[in-house]
Amino acid sequence: QALQEDVAGACAWIHECKTQKLLKHEGDQSWTYTQFNTPWPVTPRDSVLHVTTVKGADGSLTRNLKEEPTYIPEEKGFVRVAKVEGFWKLVPKGDNTEVTYQVHTEPGGSVPAMVANKFVVDAPFNTLKGLRERAEKN
Repeated sequence: QALQEDVAGACAWIHECKTQKLLKHEGDQSWTYTQFNTPWPVTPRDSVLHVTTVKGADGSLTRNLKEEPTYIPEEKGFVRVAKVEGFWKLVPKGDNTEVTYQVHTEPGGSVPAMVANKFVVDAPFNTLKGLRERAEKN
């Protein structure tokens, strides 16, 4: 949970994250801005997410992710990700935490199929791997 709440620091373990910042935090809601690295010839992407945190009676924590592409003006040199829907779910299991990460993204603009397909596989795997490595260090 602490690793996810460190919005700028989380960029170190999120796949192809170039930079990330917290735009606003209000109660159980926050808005984040992220810029992503992309391979040539794809124009770099950015996204604005509305994150709603829900605490379960079982000690679980769910962070629901929803795009808000018009929350801030578009940045020059980036294509704004038009659609993001997903969640992180953290469930305590004794001394461990079960982590589920599910997200559907439509990157917008032109992305060659080979690049898109590689990202679909690499992004969740590398993000979860990075989170685990960081959590085990702490």
